[in-house]
Amino acid sequence: MDTNWTPASWRTHTARQLPVYADQAALAKVEAELQSYPPLVFAGEARDLTASLAQVAAGKAFLLQGGDCAESFADFHPNNIRDTFRVLLQMAVVLTFASKLPVVKVGRMAGQFAKPRSGDFEEQNGVSLPSYRGDNVNDIAFTPEAREPDPERMRTGYMQSAATLNLLRAFASGGYANLHQVHKWNLDFTGRSLWSEQYQAMADRIGEALDFMEACGISPETVPQLKGTSFFTSHEALLLGYEQAMTRQDSLTGDWYDTSAHMLWIGDRTRFEGSAHLEFLRGVGNPIGLKCGPSLAPDELLRLIDTLNPHNQPGRLTLITRFGADKIEAGLPPLIRAVEREGRSVIWSCDPMHGNTIKAANGYKTRPFDRILAEVRGFFAVHRAEGTHAGGIHAEMTGQDVTECTGGAIAITDEGLASRYQTQCDPRLNASQSLELAFLLAESLKAERTATAKAAAA
Repeated sequence: MDTNWTPASWRTHTARQLPVYADQAALAKVEAELQSYPPLVFAGEARDLTASLAQVAAGKAFLLQGGDCAESFADFHPNNIRDTFRVLLQMAVVLTFASKLPVVKVGRMAGQFAKPRSGDFEEQNGVSLPSYRGDNVNDIAFTPEAREPDPERMRTGYMQSAATLNLLRAFASGGYANLHQVHKWNLDFTGRSLWSEQYQAMADRIGEALDFMEACGISPETVPQLKGTSFFTSHEALLLGYEQAMTRQDSLTGDWYDTSAHMLWIGDRTRFEGSAHLEFLRGVGNPIGLKCGPSLAPDELLRLIDTLNPHNQPGRLTLITRFGADKIEAGLPPLIRAVEREGRSVIWSCDPMHGNTIKAANGYKTRPFDRILAEVRGFFAVHRAEGTHAGGIHAEMTGQDVTECTGGAIAITDEGLASRYQTQCDPRLNASQSLELAFLLAESLKAERTATAKAAAA
């Protein structure tokens, strides 16, 4: 372990995207209390995720990471948690069935309460107020009182994260994730979709296979993997005071772990060299994600990799690319070639959301589904051309029947955005669009598997 690092050493580095609290004594009090609270996740769980991600890095598994853009205190409800978990299960089954690869499931859940912003202030009708930075910081209501950063909100974020994790663990291990329930995971409103019909047909085939296996003596009672699944949580490690307060030294290894989530990532706005966020995350043992956009040069990426994964540990670092559909095929290859040339072990994951955000004619921020699919196709095409493994997907999505991204099989128009536009921040894929994305990913993974088999036989 680096003896020059401590959970507080980030405070001597340049910190961007952090709120300014008027009452520093109140902030220190809340952070001290959080430091005394139980961990939300455990070091051993984070190590288990690193081991699973090492399989992804080796091309032997696929990473599915998805969930809310920004979780909301107001929308905290067990049905919302269940429905997002259910869609992720559906997506994972589609991907596993098509690719014959294990799928590592990581939710953007139980802690995604802080968001970076393009500006410190937001203006409406000539009035300027501090930007909304997520429910862990302030409130989305456009009033001076609501927009004032309040450290007490971190306590609420902790409590809601703990309750969400408790429910997710129950779903993952208590029988809800039993493969025999595969038909029941389909949400009612996705029944209008062509992709729902494909899912039902696939579920029928899985059911037949399970019946055959049970006749041979292989059942959930004899093989526990059939009645449960591993599920991990993640969020952007943006609010560093909160993350420091949740960091604990593991009694088994002596290493430090951020116990607010199994996996943390650094955003595109905070990954610069000398960043406080970079300094903090380099010292924790959790698997780390790094957002990589068009402004990132190959040499800079290699220096960031050296900082975050100096021992080249497989599964430690996931590079989450976010270029935009029109830039990925030109921008991604130089990064891949630099990483391959230097022999760095990383996971390549595609965030097809952030580079494809536009403003519709009626003023709503949206993401056209065809652009999202185009970026995913480009991501896989680049990896096929470079001979590398397209290792994962990172999507902002929900199990709710929202209308935030235009297009998809159930075509959402610009005019239809207003009907159920519910996001706290950025537009999310709804359940139907998420399932449609999973089938596209499945086809791409099958093509990758076929290409790999042909290359091995040549």
